Amino acid sequence: MRKGVGMRSHLARIAAATLAAIAMTLSSLLVGSAATAAPAPAAVRVLYYDASQAAEFVNVVHQGAANWNARVTNVRLERWTSGRPLNIRVYADNGWPRAYVNSLGNGTVYMGRQATAEGHNPTRIAAHELGHILGLPDRRTGICSELMSGSSAGTSCTSAFPNSQEITKVNNLFASGALVTAGWRQEVA
Repeated sequence: MRKGVGMRSHLARIAAATLAAIAMTLSSLLVGSAATAAPAPAAVRVLYYDASQAAEFVNVVHQGAANWNARVTNVRLERWTSGRPLNIRVYADNGWPRAYVNSLGNGTVYMGRQATAEGHNPTRIAAHELGHILGLPDRRTGICSELMSGSSAGTSCTSAFPNSQEITKVNNLFASGALVTAGWRQEVA
């Protein structure tokens, strides 16, 4: 009898060890697949802009940046402070609004008074020009809901937010969170 009890005890220990090994394997597989299914999101790329030279347009530049921040998730526009890298300079002048893009997320915006004198919405202008810095080209479609249609939408258009296609494009451009510094320079009005 004693021999049978010892054998059962030995088999019970083997079974327990086997079950523990199976449980650990399943646990690591479940944890591993969860990590694979939901990768950590990329860090949000922060771009710093200086609107201190934008004269009467300072507040609309801040609003244009806030409009982008409310809609995109992979990049954020923040006011520049000393000690931070300066990505975007914003000035006011008497010409037509325009942006000079050095690289994705870097460049200079001119808030030209000519467009506001003609009746174009200044917040839309600011958001539109910042859109160029974020990698979007002009789309002269005349459609007001397209921010990048710019002045082609007419002076009655006050829509100053990017639409879903513009949001997707910017989020895709900044998806990796990587700094892009070379490859293109563009001037857009």
